[in-house]
Amino acid sequence: MTDGFDFSPGAQIPIAGGAGQTAATQALASAAYRDGPVDELLKANSDWATSSVKAPRISLFEPNLGEAFSRAVQQRMLGGGRKPLIQAFGMEPQVIVEHCLAASRIRKQRDARLTVIMAVFGLLFLPGVLLWLGVFQLRRTIAGAQNKRAGALGTALLLALGVFAVIFMIKLPFTGLLGIYLRAMLVAPVIGWAWAKTICERTAKDLRSRWTGLLDGGGIGAKIPEAVPKNPGESAAEQLRRNLERLSAEQKSNIVFYAGPKGILGMGTRWGSWQLAEDLVPADPEKDIDPFRSWDIMRAVQNELHLLERTPIHTGGLPTPFVENWVVSPIGEGAGAVSRPAGSEETFQIRGAALQKICDEQHFGSGNRHYLGVQWVLWDGQLVITLLVNVTVLHKTLRIEVTGHAMGPIHPVFNGKPKNRTKTFRKGLKFWETWERQLPVVEAREVVRLAARAPLTYYPPLLEYWGGKLNLPEPFGLRHAWADKPWRHRFMADDALRAATPVLRAVHTAALRFLAEKNVNTERFAGRAGNLSGAVQDPAPRQADVYNA
Repeated sequence: MTDGFDFSPGAQIPIAGGAGQTAATQALASAAYRDGPVDELLKANSDWATSSVKAPRISLFEPNLGEAFSRAVQQRMLGGGRKPLIQAFGMEPQVIVEHCLAASRIRKQRDARLTVIMAVFGLLFLPGVLLWLGVFQLRRTIAGAQNKRAGALGTALLLALGVFAVIFMIKLPFTGLLGIYLRAMLVAPVIGWAWAKTICERTAKDLRSRWTGLLDGGGIGAKIPEAVPKNPGESAAEQLRRNLERLSAEQKSNIVFYAGPKGILGMGTRWGSWQLAEDLVPADPEKDIDPFRSWDIMRAVQNELHLLERTPIHTGGLPTPFVENWVVSPIGEGAGAVSRPAGSEETFQIRGAALQKICDEQHFGSGNRHYLGVQWVLWDGQLVITLLVNVTVLHKTLRIEVTGHAMGPIHPVFNGKPKNRTKTFRKGLKFWETWERQLPVVEAREVVRLAARAPLTYYPPLLEYWGGKLNLPEPFGLRHAWADKPWRHRFMADDALRAATPVLRAVHTAALRFLAEKNVNTERFAGRAGNLSGAVQDPAPRQADVYNA
């Protein structure tokens, strides 16, 4: 006897929208359940990456937004031999992928029923089905034109076929079994369509309820039992489970990629940069400077950054920061893929002696660089503020650089809720008054599209060949591909600008204290730090990644 718990990944605990950092995750996950044209997704293209839609060869087979999004994300995030992913800070990519799998599972169940209908009413009455599909395809093609008369012509053709079918059934010269079959050939597809309509309507309401539930902050958790192996022989389920674990591990990677003017992928462009650079001079001329490395300064700064949440008075304050040692790898602005450094493919991280070596030695020339980062995820995951600290020593000059990065909210196109189809009528006598009637969720032409696609869903490559698909941008990451600018939101911009001042002063305080302990004259460092402390309060973000010649 079951106790009511479902142990499939993501199923046992529904997502709670009010707590934690879930708003961005839920908004993006809701795209898996959406309907509407896939071109709507192109409105969310950001400055960091752009997606595109492969045009269909036969428009009757083209996917809608949810179908294309779910398929593209699954293939890119879980496909075999896939390229490395860009981290989605402030989000849970595994949750989004699980919702894509759950939405695909719901659609597969619907398509299985539609396939049975197509087998019964399609194969047995194939000439009639082809005739109806041909008219719907012609109407769909003509209605897609810019000329509104062309759309009316398509509707007229559909009505003409209906009139022709009635006349054909009445005036048909054939009798016997042939006459019965020819008459049924035109009627049976209509019966199959009516049956398919009830299935499509029920599934559409289920998908829309999940879509609305996610945006409202709750909803049903994603159920993917196909990711839970029930016996040792289920290799596909085991592989899916491992791919989901690999996705979570890659999300926790401490390796990021700097794409020139596009900034750090996943963190955003560099909007501010403050550099403290002075010569290392002994405080006591009779003694040498105590030997130290860049890593030692970073350790002192790291300890100070962990104390940012403390405040001397009981009001306001910063939330607990996430402090991490990042390895930044440079790539080209137009790079189509990224590659992780050798030795990081298993754990997706660089730690220990390898990390310390990068921090101490790679200050000039080619190679990866080490940055100490402090990060806040605010606004329920919609805003990611990252400030990075870098220490370099060239000859006698010690340089401590602090840079600010900000990644804005998910594009508003992902926040739209489903809209009911309604039609407005005028009252007969009281013609100045109107009333609305709610129409079915699924239109007649949408039922035809779903029924036509259903048999081909068992072989997706063929369906994509005829119906087109969504091409995701590369290098791909769920966050930076569809992120909006934070500077368009007043309070988000304020949060990003305000965070820079306490971080910069904490970095300088820790560095000056450390240098004083090592017999370094900090007089010039302290003066320079005071100037930067005032300059950091400049209220305008700048394009620090763009170098104007």
